[in-house]
Amino acid sequence: MRIEQIRQTLHRDGAKSCHAERILRAWTRALPLDHGPVAAEHFHPLPVRAALPALAAELARLACVRAEHVGADGSIRLLVELADGQTVETVLLPRQGVCVSSQVGCAVGCTFCMTGRSGLLRQLGSAEIVAQVVLARARRKVTKVVFMGMGEPAHNIDNVLDAIELLGTAGGIGHKSLVFSTVGDRRVFERLPRAAVKPALALSLHTTCAGLRERLLPKAQAIDPAELVELGETYARATGYPIQYQWTLLEGINDTDEELDGIVRLLRGKYAVMNFIPYNEVDGLDFDRPSSTRAEAMSKHLYRHGIFAKLRQSAGQDIAGACGQLRARSVAQAV
Repeated sequence: MRIEQIRQTLHRDGAKSCHAERILRAWTRALPLDHGPVAAEHFHPLPVRAALPALAAELARLACVRAEHVGADGSIRLLVELADGQTVETVLLPRQGVCVSSQVGCAVGCTFCMTGRSGLLRQLGSAEIVAQVVLARARRKVTKVVFMGMGEPAHNIDNVLDAIELLGTAGGIGHKSLVFSTVGDRRVFERLPRAAVKPALALSLHTTCAGLRERLLPKAQAIDPAELVELGETYARATGYPIQYQWTLLEGINDTDEELDGIVRLLRGKYAVMNFIPYNEVDGLDFDRPSSTRAEAMSKHLYRHGIFAKLRQSAGQDIAGACGQLRARSVAQAV
């Protein structure tokens, strides 16, 4: 389901734009649909009030929790069932964040990622994306949404941008706290600058070597890492938000001194943050995480060269929570 379909349903029931937007505002904040500063019986037309219970039930079916796994770091990884029975993963992050999925599966096929092993099964509608935020807000306060879950947001860009616009308006989430994460796609740099709500941008770099990038991200759009950084820099300067570069640390592959030199060459002087993320090990994939000593040394090296670097940990490591693992286990158990 798309957000526009919700509006169309409300308009058929006699709602004007002010009624529809108030209902969407309540929904995005996990409040009853008739919530507002003025009692619903004095605000919404009678046919709209009569239709709200059925609409609330329909919206609740968009995303339901099938399984819940609590991590020691405060994260909660949800296996979310959609109305058609497909499942995606949503992660409640420490510090009032939530990571949402934009596709069932993924077509990029990153070699170190579980999600891509199933390929792309279908796109999520914009309302299904927002419904994950609603689930999270029903459990805890949410002030940040990152589009870093299952799927490549650029491959579902219309629905993702519709969800971002609603969350950044009716949902009350700060625009720079809406983070569009992508491996890199030229449509992103064409569409995001024109969007009504311009999100922060996270670019999955992972390597400064074009050949290695092609091997690690075999189905990503072919953009040289240097060009990707330049495209990111243009967006960063236009929006005033630094680009968050994502770098999954893979032992012996992209944790080398040569890569560090490449990062310094590409990012020095840029409006950027480098997020080093030690690999969250996945059964059946032949990758290892580097030692904490090496990861810390890489972060400090960038600091010494004037590049802001963060050493992050994937949420839910203690519950085998790498993206796609919960869904993969659920599918395997159902077979």
